[in-house]
Amino acid sequence: MGTALFRVYFRGGPHPGTWNRFRHYGPTNARFDHHEPPPHVQNRGMLYAASHPRTPLAEVFQAGRTINARRDEPWLVGFRLAMDVRLLDLTELWPTRAGASTAINSGPRPVARRWSGAIYEAYPAAAGLWYGSSMDGNAPCIALFERAEEVLPSLPSFHRALADETLRAFLETCSEALGYRLVL
Repeated sequence: MGTALFRVYFRGGPHPGTWNRFRHYGPTNARFDHHEPPPHVQNRGMLYAASHPRTPLAEVFQAGRTINARRDEPWLVGFRLAMDVRLLDLTELWPTRAGASTAINSGPRPVARRWSGAIYEAYPAAAGLWYGSSMDGNAPCIALFERAEEVLPSLPSFHRALADETLRAFLETCSEALGYRLVL
């Protein structure tokens, strides 16, 4: 409890969201979606976050390697979980003991999604997964299952549009570190 977490979400575009909304549509192309195929709205939900604010930028904008601070109104949010949650650690030996490897964090996404679904079924007490970012040097990330919806705080501790001028220096530093282009 108390670990600072960060995520980027979009207020605009084809699928607008809120900072604390779990995505109940899936599976999508996201790594650990535990949704049942075919893609549809369902009870299973997912929320991705990271322990460093640069990491969600690396993850969310990886396809084009361009951080666009305006398109679809991206926001950066920071929060602390209201209570401890049980996460399955995919950064240590569990994947090896289970018949996989830590490549689950960076290998083919369909394989990771199948593992996530199997983990969800086999470990009903697990609120999600602890894994290393494949885009930000294995920085710690979490994928929370809908089982953890009640542990989100009512308000975030940090909440700013990426287009907010106060984030400019931070975004410049992050884009340079990641080798991403920045569009302000």
